[in-house]
Amino acid sequence: MNKTVVVVLMLVGVSFLSGSHASAQTATEQEIELLRKDIRSQKKELIALNLSLTAKEATNFWPVYDQYQAEYKKIGDAKVALVMEYAQNLGTMTDEQALDYLKRSEEISESVIQLRNKYVPLVHQVLPGKKTATFFQLERRIELLVEVQIASQIPLLVKS
Repeated sequence: MNKTVVVVLMLVGVSFLSGSHASAQTATEQEIELLRKDIRSQKKELIALNLSLTAKEATNFWPVYDQYQAEYKKIGDAKVALVMEYAQNLGTMTDEQALDYLKRSEEISESVIQLRNKYVPLVHQVLPGKKTATFFQLERRIELLVEVQIASQIPLLVKS
């Protein structure tokens, strides 16, 4: 359990450090990609620590996980592009652009849900039910941690 706590703290630490040098307004694409790569690596370590896979399960699971992450990365690419666009247009955004941004953001969120739904049966083919559920619990928790960090770096359009 202590290893798990350390890895979670490392993941959160990396996310919070991103705010000091890689906010949406100042980060370069290279900085963002390096940060995302680091988070993916730590995420895989966290999942490995918490799933306690047998050798057979690991052999079958990790290729499915890698496929899932490749598809998840494409969604992440769309999210990063949207955040960068938002940051670029923040000072001049029209009402229509704001609503379009909101719509596209919701579509990205929906695509994450669809991806999870697609992979639940695929993961369940290689892992028992409890380990499948644990994997997706971990995925969701990590996603929420990252989402909170991203949200904290994005200024509101209009402050009251």
